[in-house]
Amino acid sequence: MERTPNTACIICQKLIYRRPGVLKQNNGKAYCSQTCYGISCRQEIPCSVCKTPILSGANKQTCSRSCANKTRIGTQYKTRRPSKDKVVTSRILKKRLMKERGSKCERCQYAIYEILQVHHRDRNRDNNSLQNLELLCPNCHAREHYMKK
Repeated sequence: MERTPNTACIICQKLIYRRPGVLKQNNGKAYCSQTCYGISCRQEIPCSVCKTPILSGANKQTCSRSCANKTRIGTQYKTRRPSKDKVVTSRILKKRLMKERGSKCERCQYAIYEILQVHHRDRNRDNNSLQNLELLCPNCHAREHYMKK
């Protein structure tokens, strides 16, 4: 039994039948298919450069790579690393100590140099004089810091 259409799809104006209770529940909005419902949910914003409509969401501001490049004109980017980069500084110190004192732990003579760590004898990380530094394996370094307590 086919029913007589009592409303039209909001998007494509195709005549469809929906139960009166469903129409009342949806404030009179009816869609003929999932596609038309998806179109009604679609939210668009204008491209910040050329004003072409684009889907809102995913933090998009421009419609294409060329528009994105136009918005970047004049933007200054930092190209150098920070002046006090601890990673680079400690790596340089470790290499220098290994050249002078060998690639072994200074306490237990553990010979895998990749895991050796730089230890500051006076516990002051800013004092990087070679007399204050020591190459230790992780076990000896942990023993130095935590076992004395």
